[in-house]
Amino acid sequence: MSPTPKLILYRGWDDPGNYVWSPFVTKVELRLRAAGVEYKAASGSVKSAPRGKIPYLTINETESLSDSTLIIENLTSTGLLPDVNATLGPAQRAHDRALCALLEDKLYFYHVSAVVASNYYAMRDHVLCALSYPVRVVVGLLIHRGVKSHLHGQGTGRFTAEEIAAFRRQIWESFDDLLREAKGKQSGTADGEKPFWIMAGDGPTEADTVLFGFVVSVLICTASPESQEVVRSFPTVLEYAENPWSFLPRLQALGVTARNMALDQSLMFGNTR
Repeated sequence: MSPTPKLILYRGWDDPGNYVWSPFVTKVELRLRAAGVEYKAASGSVKSAPRGKIPYLTINETESLSDSTLIIENLTSTGLLPDVNATLGPAQRAHDRALCALLEDKLYFYHVSAVVASNYYAMRDHVLCALSYPVRVVVGLLIHRGVKSHLHGQGTGRFTAEEIAAFRRQIWESFDDLLREAKGKQSGTADGEKPFWIMAGDGPTEADTVLFGFVVSVLICTASPESQEVVRSFPTVLEYAENPWSFLPRLQALGVTARNMALDQSLMFGNTR
C-alpha cells in the first residue's frame, strides 16, 4: 500500500480551525473532511499560487494543484476522494454541473460586486489585515481598481446595484425552492429524519459541496451584510447548511456542521434560530 500523501491546502488566510471567506476553499475542505483525508491548512499567497488562484494544494511538497474543481477532480481520480456523483445518470450529472455553474460563475460575481461596491473598507481591512495601514490603503486601492475593471469586463459591473441585488436574490430563491422540494420528498418517506440534498437523492453531490461553501461564505463574511440578510431570509437554506452534514459518518465523528465548524457560532447564524 502506498503511503498517504502529505497534503497542504493554501487557503489565503492564516486562520486555522475557522472558515475563510472563500466558498471555493470551503468546498475543498468539506470534501477532504468528509473523506477523512488528513491535510494541513496554510495561508499561501496569490503570487505563489498556480494560475494565481486561491485555493491551491501541494502534494508531498512536489506537486501543486490549483482551482477548486480541478483539485477535487485530481484527488478523486487518484482515489483519495470518492466520486460523489458516481450514481448520477447523464441528465442528473448535467443538472448538477448546471447548479455548480450557477453558483460559481454567476452568484459569486454578484456577491463580489456587492462587497466591492458597498462594503469596500470592511473587505480591505479583512483581506489585507497583515499589512500596515498606509500600505493597506495603497494596495487596497489597487485591488479595488482591478476588481472593478474585472467585473466590468466579465459583465456583472455593467449592471446597477439594484439589478445585481435582484439577480442575487433570484438565485437564492431558486436554491431555496429546490431544497424545500427535496426536503418535502424526504419527509414523505419512512426515513423522514434523514437529511435532504439539492438533487433530492440519498447523498450529497458536487453541487451540495458548492452550495454549502457559498452559504458559509455569506454567513461569515463581515463585508456582505446585504447577502447575509438574503440568505437568512430562507430558513430551509440555513437548515440545509446546518443539519444534513452531521449525518455523514466521518463528519459526524468530527462534529462538523455549518454551525460548529467555525469557532464563533454566533458569527454564522446569529439569532436566526
